[in-house]
Amino acid sequence: MSTTEQMEDLEEFRLRARAWLKENMPLLPPGKQNNDLQRIDEEGDGSRSRELQMKLFKGGFAGLCYPKEYGGQGLSPAHQAVFTEESATYEMPTALNIPHLTILGPSILECCNEEQKKRYLPKLISGEEVWVQFLSEPSGGSDLAGLVTRATQDGDVFYLNGSKIWSSGAYRADYALILARTNWDVPKHSGITVFIMKIHQPGVEVQKIKMANGPEEFCQEFFTDVPIPIENVVGDIDGGWSVASRLLFHERTAVSGASPYSSGLNTGSRSSGGEGINPELPNLANSLGLGNDEVARQLVAEAHINEVVGRQLVKRTGQNIAQENVPPTAASITRLFGGRSYVRRTDILQELMGRQMVAWEQSDEKIERYSLDYLVRQGGCLGGGSLEMSMNIISERVLGMLREYAADKDKPFKDVKHN
Repeated sequence: MSTTEQMEDLEEFRLRARAWLKENMPLLPPGKQNNDLQRIDEEGDGSRSRELQMKLFKGGFAGLCYPKEYGGQGLSPAHQAVFTEESATYEMPTALNIPHLTILGPSILECCNEEQKKRYLPKLISGEEVWVQFLSEPSGGSDLAGLVTRATQDGDVFYLNGSKIWSSGAYRADYALILARTNWDVPKHSGITVFIMKIHQPGVEVQKIKMANGPEEFCQEFFTDVPIPIENVVGDIDGGWSVASRLLFHERTAVSGASPYSSGLNTGSRSSGGEGINPELPNLANSLGLGNDEVARQLVAEAHINEVVGRQLVKRTGQNIAQENVPPTAASITRLFGGRSYVRRTDILQELMGRQMVAWEQSDEKIERYSLDYLVRQGGCLGGGSLEMSMNIISERVLGMLREYAADKDKPFKDVKHN
């Protein structure tokens, strides 16, 4: 936005957004949340999310915080927060928030060249093309820099071989940012390159992984001599770790709920919108006949306190990062709190529901959702990097504590033992 162009007043924007939503977006069915509808879409081809995102794009409400020259609206995080509040009762394409809009989009915006940004960002923001990230590997554990998927250069083309795993929604996505090893003669962080890769092409096999709660959204990919043109390199050849570091920053920010690029409410924990009291747990306690039970009231209060603290922590940490009072790695603080509070919320649901969480009427979709979410609650501590990794980042890069010894730090990667 130019210095002469004045940003729209927040209250004017709120009224404009409210009128447009009422006219154009479908209301959520009674008793339903975006999570419920988007979960169904995620298990399919994702077409409903693309349709809703395109509707937002055509109406001028997609990518509010992305620059106008790349298909966004050039507005502030405050405008996005207002729009999220106003859209709380409408069906929104929240399945596209993570990783598409909040991780891949910002990474492309910061790390790609001008030609790449103009080619890919408008279609990403509109939902015409959907993106995922290919990071983790079956043998890698938490050591992302220890990846062994290789990209071998032959003239102006790289040929990719290897495997990636835990790629959410890869089967219904079009493009990926992928990390691959391009140099084995230098230490592991120095020989990595990031590429833009078309997913559905010869040499790429995508397999779904069924989760304990039923969905098959997670995927593993296998690559056999997949050609990637040199113009699809992001940043510098062998310099991909700096790109990966920014991507991981946006991942931690997104998973903690602090990304300014997120649109619509993702979770039931914030279904009330704004700063009000979320009625979900009080309503559940009342429906179970526990409205006057002292223990139940304490549990509901604890969940509410965690929500309030989480919102304030996200706001305060985000402001401090923006003002450069703390390093960007401080996003791991909100990531750590978010993971722990999510697990605690599912535990509170279990304590309130008791045996009903084990057996329920087939028609009771809400109880079914609570029960199945409980089965995979630890995913909130793993997605976007484990909480143990967050604690390491906080200790070393925020508090300045000594880094623990790494035997492979200065070795050429070809000399490092790995699976």
